[in-house]
Amino acid sequence: MKGFLGSLVSALLLASCSSGSQDRVARDPYPYWEPGAGAREAADFMKVKVPTGATEVKGAVQANPQEDVYILSFRTDQATAIEIATDLRPEKPPTAWNISVTPASELFGHLGLPEPDTLKGSLWAGVCPPCAKDYRRRNVAWVDIYIETLNADQARVYLHAF
Repeated sequence: MKGFLGSLVSALLLASCSSGSQDRVARDPYPYWEPGAGAREAADFMKVKVPTGATEVKGAVQANPQEDVYILSFRTDQATAIEIATDLRPEKPPTAWNISVTPASELFGHLGLPEPDTLKGSLWAGVCPPCAKDYRRRNVAWVDIYIETLNADQARVYLHAF
């Protein structure tokens, strides 16, 4: 009887482990794009005000097991783009980004845009809001800002935060 019960318990454990992992995969399809989450949700998380008059405003939220990723992009004038970067309080002002890389993941492609870290000549700054004692953004661990020059006056701002 003990042998039978031991075998039964072992069989049940094996069955629960194998079906449990399949259920977990079905329940946790990370990463995925949050349905209905867009520019407003990304801007709210980053505590960034999309400038009045900005065009081509796009955003999304990618759900991940440990931390969600928020992306936001819009077109504005060059001066406003720099003001937004300055408001994020980076340690150093935006500097030329001359490194063309193959992106580790496609984020902005979800919005129909190129990945900003592949754009030669754009400006980049990164900031850790808690490190900069920016208590407005205490729930944000990191923000990357890229500023792509479109013409003499216009720029596209890319914000990526988690």
